Amino acid sequence: MLRPWKVLLAERIDPVSETPLYMQIIHALIHEIQRGRLLPGTFLPSSRELAAAFGVNRKTIVLAYEDLIAQGWLASSGTRGTIVATSLPDTGLRPGKKRPPVSPTSAVTAEYSFTEAAPVAEKSWDLKLDEGSPDGRLFPAEMLARSYRSAVQRAARENRMLYGDPRGSLLLREAIATMLRTQRGVMADASNVCITRGSQMGVYLAVRVLLRPGDAVMVESLTYQPAVGVLQECGAKILSVGLDQHGVNLDEVERMCRTHHVRAIFLTPHHQFPTTVALQPDRRLRLLNLARQFDFAIIEDDYDHEFHFESQPLLPMAGYAPERVIYVGSLSKLLLPALRIGYVVAPAKVVDALAQQVMLLDSMGNTLTEDAAADLIESGEVRRHVRKVTQIYAQRRQAFASTLTEELAGLADFAVPDGGLAFWLRFRNLKALDRIETRALGAGVWIAPSRSYMTRPDAVRGLRLGFASLTEQEAREGIRRLRAMANA
Repeated sequence: MLRPWKVLLAERIDPVSETPLYMQIIHALIHEIQRGRLLPGTFLPSSRELAAAFGVNRKTIVLAYEDLIAQGWLASSGTRGTIVATSLPDTGLRPGKKRPPVSPTSAVTAEYSFTEAAPVAEKSWDLKLDEGSPDGRLFPAEMLARSYRSAVQRAARENRMLYGDPRGSLLLREAIATMLRTQRGVMADASNVCITRGSQMGVYLAVRVLLRPGDAVMVESLTYQPAVGVLQECGAKILSVGLDQHGVNLDEVERMCRTHHVRAIFLTPHHQFPTTVALQPDRRLRLLNLARQFDFAIIEDDYDHEFHFESQPLLPMAGYAPERVIYVGSLSKLLLPALRIGYVVAPAKVVDALAQQVMLLDSMGNTLTEDAAADLIESGEVRRHVRKVTQIYAQRRQAFASTLTEELAGLADFAVPDGGLAFWLRFRNLKALDRIETRALGAGVWIAPSRSYMTRPDAVRGLRLGFASLTEQEAREGIRRLRAMANA
């Protein structure tokens, strides 16, 4: 039994890699499940056997198995052992069976147009119930100042205070690639990373290189409106697919692919925006099967990966299907939204195309800010900050849930999210929601309109309310105002 497992996984395990061994094992097992070499119901070796096969501590295997069980890739079969979850689809990719060919340049096409941006309203509120922002007050200003000083001094020494690479600072691209390899299982290096001014610019660039005017793109019936705006600006034909309590409806995705030539789908699978639902492994694998069958790309917006309160976060789809996924991420929630740092991870040829787009918008970015961010990552300050604020946000999440229960009982239903920085509220009486939305600004409260998430008329209306950027007192005051508006 051990010899086949050595052959199966050895090529993906590197004892001297910077990536933790348990993460390498997790990634290797997901890769083999996704390839169809580990079928649903397959029994895995015991943790003791697998540890002996690779010469690692048994606790390393136990940690990997526990993570994969929590994520839904594996299941415990009691005393019989650990199996590949039977809920996962059969990928149909048996050993020796070839996948459909993948064109390395299939994502690199572009058509250009220019449209004027919509006006932005001036501030007219004193309390903002945002859609899931971090609390900038928790980030140590002096720590950022030190990193800026270090970045300026280093750039001066190395004569880098000039126009730079449109892909972004090499220091930051290397730091992000290392972070993704070691923490998220995304096998990338600096050549696969393009730095952007926030994740919204990343989505914009991804759409520009993927689509021609008239191309069909799928979005969920509830989704991130600025992404829909980008698709509209680029002339895409937008196809709305359904959403249920487990994420995107893949039967609708398949039907749409059979009636349209679909070029891409935009998703937020880690914490669906706005509903916060996580797309589970069975649906992820089926979606990837559909992407290969119908030859479309996946734009994966992973906007708040780090903040998870119940279990380990699901690994990005880009980690096990890089040929199909353009991965968009952000440092805004890790650091500060005001720094405006996002990134796109893709094959090197796609990154080259992204860089050409950047040259048209922002020829060199902000090298000093990017170098300062790289210093914060490399020094470990980012991880320490995330550990600290995650504890604070976990407390605020529980307090927010308690206040919602107390103040909006009978008005709205919600589930406490496992991760992310926001709640999704569904109102039992839509007239109460209408009253809130009509009166909010007059009561000094900002909320995102429920219809801003909808891409078709039959989508569920609700409010997405962030809890992380507010103290418990501020949150309570905001929710009390909502109640008063709903009942007035």
